Amino acid sequence: MGGVWSYPREDFSLVETGLAARHPGPGGFGAATANGEGWSGGRALAAHRTLQLPAVVTVTNLENGRALTLRVNDRGPVNPGRVIGLSDRAAELLGVPAGGAAQVRVAVDGDRSRALSDATPGRTVERFAIETAPRAAVASESLAPPPGARGASAAPVQPVAAPAAAAPSAARPADIALPETVAIGASQPGRLFVEAGTFSRADAAQRLAARIPGARIEPFGLRGERQFRVRLGPWTDVAQADAALERTLASGVSGARILVD
Repeated sequence: MGGVWSYPREDFSLVETGLAARHPGPGGFGAATANGEGWSGGRALAAHRTLQLPAVVTVTNLENGRALTLRVNDRGPVNPGRVIGLSDRAAELLGVPAGGAAQVRVAVDGDRSRALSDATPGRTVERFAIETAPRAAVASESLAPPPGARGASAAPVQPVAAPAAAAPSAARPADIALPETVAIGASQPGRLFVEAGTFSRADAAQRLAARIPGARIEPFGLRGERQFRVRLGPWTDVAQADAALERTLASGVSGARILVD
């Protein structure tokens, strides 16, 4: 999409920042999305380039503090400089202008997304059988009572049935239309960067930075776990970040992205 390859993979703990924009969907009302569901601009839905479909994410508009939980059921956005695409309804609730972009944080709801994944038709969920410990045979014999004691008749032993193991409950997928509940928090706008890559070795970061005019290397992390990221920026203007991303992609760095920091 947009001349950039993306490789979907499951990620139930993803948290990322970037720019959000409106997503037109696959066509008219009810047109099938990438995972076969119906799309509607009048419902709070979203598109992502790599997340498993469907997934549940919470999108926070960092510019106004509004947060909304959405169902992701399509591939997009086409623009590689946008981290998530929003339906018209989701964009309205989050305050993302038509034709514009907004700084957002996207966090996957791991439990709800995993439940959706397990309940997807045709998906085999691996179950592990738990075997009971083997019981050794117990040998017994009748003994005469000791001197001065009186023998008692043995009471019949009543077998006790072991409680049946509870069958695992089937995961119930969430409704396609999630409640449109908007949470309001403090706005936390940041600055825009283009991040070309992150490396564990400084020499690898230096080789990449040499290919991108204006790029710099930023070490981060604790001693012994130090990493090196290659970045451009910062900017507050979206057009400048888009132009820098376009130049970076043109240099052959397909993994570059715009993020908020």
